[in-house]
Amino acid sequence: MAELTGAQWRKSTRSGDNGGNCVEVADNLPGRVAVRDSKDPAGPALIFSPAAWTSFVRATRSGH
Repeated sequence: MAELTGAQWRKSTRSGDNGGNCVEVADNLPGRVAVRDSKDPAGPALIFSPAAWTSFVRATRSGH
């Protein structure tokens, strides 16, 4: 995942204390936002454009 080199991962604010079922987000990369499962940090990551990520977060917050 060379395109994720330099990613600064953080636990999503929506991930609670639920036994390790967490989502991590890296939003410090130019032109992309990466999302991964914290239980599998070497596994695959979803890559979003910043606009798509913003739209997803807004929809999630509004319950859609």
